[in-house]
Amino acid sequence: MFYNPEIGHNLPHNPFKAIVSPRPIGWISTIDKEKNVNLAPYSFFNAIADNPPMIMFSITGQKKNISSKDTLQNIIETKCFVVNVVSKDLLNQMNQTSGNYPKNTDEFILAKLEKTNCVHIDVPRVKKSPASLECTLYKILKLPGFSNNMIIGKVVGVHINENILKNGIFDILAYDPVARLGYKDYTYVSSKFELERPK
Repeated sequence: MFYNPEIGHNLPHNPFKAIVSPRPIGWISTIDKEKNVNLAPYSFFNAIADNPPMIMFSITGQKKNISSKDTLQNIIETKCFVVNVVSKDLLNQMNQTSGNYPKNTDEFILAKLEKTNCVHIDVPRVKKSPASLECTLYKILKLPGFSNNMIIGKVVGVHINENILKNGIFDILAYDPVARLGYKDYTYVSSKFELERPK
């Protein structure tokens, strides 16, 4: 089949997000000027450069998604945020933080997650996360559509759980990263293989 996104697909659900998968989840923690904390997951997320390390995530326009609006507004105010990696054992708590909550709701408390401090920025991170990236805002890019924004951040600090390092390698199989597949579907990364580039 072929469809034009502007016209529609005539399917029960939009296949686009399922086609572009698996997608890593950026579990973004932010804080506002009054020190109200927010934690919300985003599956439009990825690394985009490594020297200097840069990441991006996008907030798509959903009028009822209060957490998304809080995340964006907090980053606009403070110019910083944290990306927390989601492991298999954090799946349910990550999902709980995806709900639509009032601005003064602290999702860390809601999901019974322990906070810990960052080094370079005044934003809490998820202590149990396998890794967390301290980020300063590089740019917010307004995208076409209703309230679609791409946030680009420069990584200024990297926290790694020592249990994840195996012989100096960040071992993703030690924590089973969670990825989004589209619709209501998720997966774990539980196997891997090496592939050499052609010389």
